[in-house]
Amino acid sequence: MTNPVQTKLDVRIYEDRKSMGAAASEKFAKEITALLKTKDEINVVFAAAPSQNEFLAALDYENLDWSRVNAFHMDEYIGLAADATQGFGNFLKHRLFDKFNFKSVNYLNGNAADIAVECERYTALLTQNKVDVVCMGIGENGHLAFNDPPVADFEDKYTVKIVELDEVCRQQQVNDGCFVALDEVPTEALTLTIPALLSATYINCVVPGPTKAEAVNHTLNSEISTENPATILRTHSNAVLFLDKDSSKLLNS
Repeated sequence: MTNPVQTKLDVRIYEDRKSMGAAASEKFAKEITALLKTKDEINVVFAAAPSQNEFLAALDYENLDWSRVNAFHMDEYIGLAADATQGFGNFLKHRLFDKFNFKSVNYLNGNAADIAVECERYTALLTQNKVDVVCMGIGENGHLAFNDPPVADFEDKYTVKIVELDEVCRQQQVNDGCFVALDEVPTEALTLTIPALLSATYINCVVPGPTKAEAVNHTLNSEISTENPATILRTHSNAVLFLDKDSSKLLNS
């Protein structure tokens, strides 16, 4: 569990997805408990993806006071049916938000009548509620949330924005089994920007599986640039990258 490279990013490698998810959930629970000793309530942003399944499944801690946690999610498709299982809000609702008594759950609405106004609404929420913890993954193209290489901006002036999804990102949704075919995957989405994500006090990044090995290798060994957006995690003082045997397989090659 040592860092493969010199970086601020704390890299932890586990034998399998289950042990990785358990470790990430344990760290998260300790962070939440510590933060709630000094704050009345805290704000957490969650990612929605199959890569997060083991982490989310392990979050059932009896002493965690969810009633003082405001929950947010980091991205959402534009124009997908409101009840679609692929919707990220729906994913988190069934796996997390409905399981615990959160103080509030704040959804991005990809079907808002005016998407620009929706960006402004969610930006105001995040401005009023400074993010304490972000629980995220990394895409096959190195994206963070839906900040794909063509639209990623490390100095983005926005907190939430509309983005066009690149083909690698959309194909990942098919690879993950979320959609049957590429033409079913929406082409646009809402996303928290990279500065918004990096504003968090703590970042827990859970990245399992063989399809993420190349992205993980770039994250740790490529130049920090928007060509590989996840490389920016190496600049954050309190970010931890949780990997399994498969996703870390290229690090020592």
